Amino acid sequence: MTNAIRHRYLRPSLVLLVLFTLVTGVAYPLLTTGLSALVFRSQAQGSLIFEAGKPVGSALIGQSFSRPDYFWGRPSATSDSAYNAMASSGSNLAVSNPALDKAVAERVAALRAANPQSAPQVPVDLVTSSASGLDPHISVEAANWQAQRVAAARKLTLDQVNKLIGENTSAPVLGFTGQPVVNVLQLNLALYALTSQK
Repeated sequence: MTNAIRHRYLRPSLVLLVLFTLVTGVAYPLLTTGLSALVFRSQAQGSLIFEAGKPVGSALIGQSFSRPDYFWGRPSATSDSAYNAMASSGSNLAVSNPALDKAVAERVAALRAANPQSAPQVPVDLVTSSASGLDPHISVEAANWQAQRVAAARKLTLDQVNKLIGENTSAPVLGFTGQPVVNVLQLNLALYALTSQK
């Protein structure tokens, strides 16, 4: 291949490389980042939840709660620590795995011990982790199942706690794509706000 032929193909290739690098590697990311920050400001910044002007968490990532006066979320299977966003993953245990049976049985026993006044049937989302290990939501059934424990610990009526659950329940986006869910952090913040006013 002569130098003239090489030059003929090399120059357009380099020009296209630089052009597409600028378009797809610089312009497009800047455009999408700028538009998302403009149109979806909260989501672009991590869907942060603020309390007294300080960020206390994200609406998209769960947190560990274990005190009896707070609602508890789904178990997290992330490594190092619960709800570790840098290690998002499920437990990867098959339903036939005895380790999963053991873990679920231990969680059921612990939940029944902490909620003796609730029905013996523990909602499944309180004893199984989500695929990401970060799920910030629980079902309305799981929130209602814990309501008596939280009401007693906070010295609130069950009606007050049920009202908070209702106010913090989110319906599916299109109305038929899923079930209503409760964001545990938002519910616990509402609970804290109610009792701190007393």
